[in-house]
Amino acid sequence: MDDGIAISYKVLAPGTEVRSCDGEVVGTVARVLDNAREQIFDGIVIKTQWGERFVDAPEVARIAERAVTLSIRASDAAELPEHERGAPEFQANPGAGRVARFFGGSWRRR
Repeated sequence: MDDGIAISYKVLAPGTEVRSCDGEVVGTVARVLDNAREQIFDGIVIKTQWGERFVDAPEVARIAERAVTLSIRASDAAELPEHERGAPEFQANPGAGRVARFFGGSWRRR
């Protein structure tokens, strides 16, 4: 199976196929989680037949153009924890003007 070239987690698109290390398709990428402040990849949330599941960064073996390969087997993917949303996240809005910054518009919700 040709997954294409390796890419950064920052450009990983939702809907990309996710495969286990034994080659079975276990789902698709729902979203990528990262620690923007420290520029660290935290993991991905995948849509599976069991619902949305969280895949921790060490369990992601390879991110490529057309597929993500996990370091776990398909049977272990069924045991992944459900994704639970945490507190709201915000990021700086560098394009905000002076008036927006005055009224708190220099931050936007992720």
